[in-house]
Amino acid sequence: MSDSDIGTQEAPPPPRLLDRVRERLRLKHYSIRTEHQYVQWVRRFILFHGKRHPAEMGAKEVEAFLTHLAVQGQVAAATQNQALSALLFLYREVLGQDLPWLDQVVRAKRPARLPVVLSRQEVGRVLEHMDGVYGLMARLLYGTGMRLMECVRLRVKDVDFERGEILVRDGKGAKDRVTMLPLSLVPLLQAHLQKRRRVYELDREQGMATVYLPDALERKYPNAAAEWGWQYIFVAGSYSVDPRSGQKRRHHLDEKLLQRAMKRAVQAAGIAKLATPHTLRHFFATHLLESGYDIRTVQELLGHKDVATTMIYTHVLNKGGRGVVSPLDGL
Repeated sequence: MSDSDIGTQEAPPPPRLLDRVRERLRLKHYSIRTEHQYVQWVRRFILFHGKRHPAEMGAKEVEAFLTHLAVQGQVAAATQNQALSALLFLYREVLGQDLPWLDQVVRAKRPARLPVVLSRQEVGRVLEHMDGVYGLMARLLYGTGMRLMECVRLRVKDVDFERGEILVRDGKGAKDRVTMLPLSLVPLLQAHLQKRRRVYELDREQGMATVYLPDALERKYPNAAAEWGWQYIFVAGSYSVDPRSGQKRRHHLDEKLLQRAMKRAVQAAGIAKLATPHTLRHFFATHLLESGYDIRTVQELLGHKDVATTMIYTHVLNKGGRGVVSPLDGL
């Protein structure tokens, strides 16, 4: 190719807006789930306003979109706030518009709801109907207070049998914390890891043993992705393609499978209350407080930034209305 040919080549087109959003999210190390949700909200915002470019719009259009979600879409306050967060990210991080109106858009007020609480006996009845991998995971959630995805993403090296603890990596707020390893689960977890090791060895033989690592770790430790310690404890039954790297490998278990297994168990136990894998974390906190443990200790185990978040569990400790005996019962 001659110099003249190089000079006449057309410059590549600039990346599309949604691609720029994805690139910025990855640069800021947002999770793949957040990336998917933010891109979807930006797309919906643009389509709602007749495919106008966001740079041509402002607070009026953002508030109109959020109002539409609340009134016509009847979405929850948390969903509406997630849409707002996505749009704020778009304007600040992608379009570079740090304008005054960005801070004036009002977030939806989330209703103050008390957590659903099952008694120890009710939790036991649910867990009796869960066995295998899902039973182990459900017992870990109730026994440690981990969030659903924190359990799903556990790595082999995160469990310390000698110290009887679990290291929760990159929890909410990108923070690590330590929680206990229930002694009753040690034999079950060790037996599961033996089976998991056999799957790992088969993957190694096929050259498919690598797992996802955050970018910084993958660059710092290029061989770590194929090491036993970094393997997910709970893995999918087949390989899948990583949407970011395009690499085919074994990912962690789909959390929806655990959610469905617990739904079946709750129904089989004959419990009418709403109980999901996430609510096992509520039961963990409530039952610890009922046992007399200090609220600051429970706060650290749950990974709450503010003790006020943990305080909500104290409101469900008293039976009935604030522990008051009804006058009807005194007749």
